[in-house]
Amino acid sequence: MSLAGLALILGHVAVSGAGREADEGTAARLWWLLMAAQLPVVAFFAIAWLPRAPRQALAVLAMQAVAVLANLATLRFFDL
Repeated sequence: MSLAGLALILGHVAVSGAGREADEGTAARLWWLLMAAQLPVVAFFAIAWLPRAPRQALAVLAMQAVAVLANLATLRFFDL
């Protein structure tokens, strides 16, 4: 979901350009939905896999955190 959000940001910038708009558009609302919808999925993953395989689960959770930070950095870079 984070990679889909990143693709959505980059696609929006490619089509509409960077910079703020007067109103929050469809791309912004879809991005928020993707970011919010992944929270329960990540929580379920953490609850299910941290007790079973902590090292591998932490690696996956770290990659997830990096993907979210990449989304936020891209938003900041393009001033969206």
